Amino acid sequence: MNKQLAKLTALVFSLFFILVSCGGSHSDVVESGTYTGVIEKVNADEVEIYVKTSDDKTLELYFNDDTQLLKQGESVDFSVLSEGTPVSVEVEKVGKKVVPKSVTIIE
Repeated sequence: MNKQLAKLTALVFSLFFILVSCGGSHSDVVESGTYTGVIEKVNADEVEIYVKTSDDKTLELYFNDDTQLLKQGESVDFSVLSEGTPVSVEVEKVGKKVVPKSVTIIE
């Protein structure tokens, strides 16, 4: 009986750990348009940012070859982005994804 209880306890803790680690980031799907907010997270490996908008939405934005990144009207490299940077993003809703057309750093 004690061995079964120990196995069950280990299983419950394992499942809990998996659920917690999978629930990392929540993102919202919004309509096409322009939104302002602040970068919450930058993932350079995926060329991706998370933006918390002024209306409390979280946008998960994967850059593609067509995404423009601008600062003072000039193109800049993705590496200039960091957490806390204020941005304006123009996005297009494609199915259940939000695709960034442009990201402009606000100063």
